[in-house]
Parts: sequence; structure tokens; C-alpha cells
Amino acid sequence: MIHALTDFFPSKTVSFYMARSFLINTFAFLFGLVLILQTLDLLSESGRILAFPGNGDAQVWTYVSLRAPQIIATFLPFSVLLGTIVTFSTMNQNSEIIALKASGLSAHQVLAPLMIAGLGVAIISFSFNDRVVARASSTLAAWKKVEYGPLPIDRGDRSNVWVRNGSHLIHAQQIKGRGDAAILGGVTVYERDGAVLKSLVRAKAGRREGNGWRVQGAERFDVATGKLTPLGDVIVGQGVRPDQFTLANVDAESMSFGALSEAIDDLKTAGRPTKALEGSLWHKLSGPLSAVLMPLLAAVFGIARSGKLFVRAVMGMGLGFLYFVADNFALAMGNLGAYPPFLAAWAPFLLFAMIGEAVLLKSEE
Repeated sequence: MIHALTDFFPSKTVSFYMARSFLINTFAFLFGLVLILQTLDLLSESGRILAFPGNGDAQVWTYVSLRAPQIIATFLPFSVLLGTIVTFSTMNQNSEIIALKASGLSAHQVLAPLMIAGLGVAIISFSFNDRVVARASSTLAAWKKVEYGPLPIDRGDRSNVWVRNGSHLIHAQQIKGRGDAAILGGVTVYERDGAVLKSLVRAKAGRREGNGWRVQGAERFDVATGKLTPLGDVIVGQGVRPDQFTLANVDAESMSFGALSEAIDDLKTAGRPTKALEGSLWHKLSGPLSAVLMPLLAAVFGIARSGKLFVRAVMGMGLGFLYFVADNFALAMGNLGAYPPFLAAWAPFLLFAMIGEAVLLKSEE
């Protein structure tokens, strides 16, 4: 069985040559795209970074280190597409595709080394997104909230969370822990009568007790009289659940696959909608796997025997870009609830895989 599998590929030398050319072209395009886009992004953002007193070159480079992973994650699939097109175009110009097919290899056999290399790129992409991009996105989002001031230390806690309790608003500067073990820090309760603010209750800390939250050392400030009254330990936020604090802002882009899956389970337990987040969770898998699909879409026109190489390369590029348009559209529809989560993440991938396979089989006939 192993011998039959190896016979499906071209020779070891040819397979290594094709995979190496594909990877070199892919990462060369990626480097160029990241360099250009990071420069343009920095031109628009550097003014805001340097506007904060005390910021200088170190903060600019910090921004680059946090923004570059996001650009890499976004444009790696584009680079795979361009790398595949250039690889096949070069091999066509050198008559290498003709030589391979004249030796009896099918289009699928010619494509096999690039598909395996694309699978390797997909695995690297998923690991990079999960380990690097998620953390960089979370840190950059927190840094932007403080207008590029002193970079917050990320200890896995949530900060600056607002929760509505009837007509009242509750603000917590920091939340540690989950469930009934959650601890609130820097609690402010805005007590309102309709839309009119009546008083503020401030406390340093609070924890879950019964159906509410016991805050310690609380003080009430009456807006009308300006009087400050010590309250001691009191119960606030009756009926406010812990998940309303800990899961108030779930950003799929800033969370790893495992953390997002765990957050979705917690939201389901709390009876809250999760369709949009489930679509994002599935897309964390289908997105990197587009690196396997790109060689197939480019090969539709790159392995064909007809002439007009430039026209076929443009058509292959157009088909690849059409996939990214469909992918973003399906994901947007999933976020709006128009598509089921699985369909929103996987439908474009499966659709274009079938299109590519059908056209490739047709060209073989």
C-alpha cells in the first residue's frame, strides 16, 4: 500500500524540486506583501503611537511586532495562491509540465507534491494563528484601548466590562476567575431612574453571593446632594450572572481555538447565542486549510495543455480571489445568522474544491 502511494507522486527528486519552488515562491510573496502592507499601516498609525507622551521608536517597533502577525495570517493564503501560479508558470515556460505529462503522469500526480507542501503550510498557519496571532491580537486590542499608553500586562483576566442590570449599569475594572468563583475589582454601580443618574456606588472588590454580588467597603455618592455615604459591605447586582461579566466581550480573533471552544461551551450553558462564534471557531480550521485548496485552483489553468499562459495565470488568480470573496461573504452571513456556523465556514472551501476538481478532470479528458 505504501509502495502504491509513493507511485502516485512523481520521482523523489521532482517532488522535492516542485515543493521547494512552491515554498520559496510562497514565502517570498508573503515577505513582500507583509513588508509593503506593514509600511503602509505604520504610516497611518505611527502618529497615534507617538502622540502619547514618552512613546518613541521602541513603542513603534512594539506595534510592528504585534501587527505583523495579523498581516501574515491574513495574507498567507494569498501568498500560497501567487506562489502556486508562479511555480506552474515557470514550469510551463521551461516545458517541465509537458515533460511530466509526457512521462505518463496525470494532472493529479503533477499536483500532488504541491498539495502535500500546502498541507504543511496549513499546519504551520494553524499553529501560528493559535499560538502567536491570537495573543498578539489580544495585546494590541488592549493597547489601543489605552491610546498606546503603558502596555497592559495580560494575565488572562478581563478588564473594563460593563453590564446592564435593569435600568442600572455596573462597571468592573477587572474580573478574575470564572463562574461563582469570579472576583470583581474596581466596581462602580450607576444607579439610574430611567435615563436619569441618581447615585453611584463604588467599591474596591466584589464576589458572588447568592443571586447577587457582595461588594466590600462600598460608598454611595448622591448626585443631587453631592453627599458621600459609607455603606460597608452591601449586595448589588441582584440577578446578574457571572457569565455576564466573564463572557461580556468574547473576541474570536483574540482567542486560541481551545479558549474559544471553552468560551462557547460556557455561553451555551448560560443560554446565550453562540452561532457567530461557532462559525469563527470552524473558520479557524477552514482558513488555514485554504493553503491546500490554492494549488488546486491555480492548477486548473496552470497544468492545461493550451497556450496563452498569461491569460490562464490571470484566470487562476481570479478564481483564487473569488474564493476569498465567497469565504468572507459566507462568514459575514454566518455572523448575521443567515447561514449555519458549519456552512458559513466550510461551504466556500467545499464548493471551490469541487469546482477545481471538476475543471481539472474536464481538462484531463
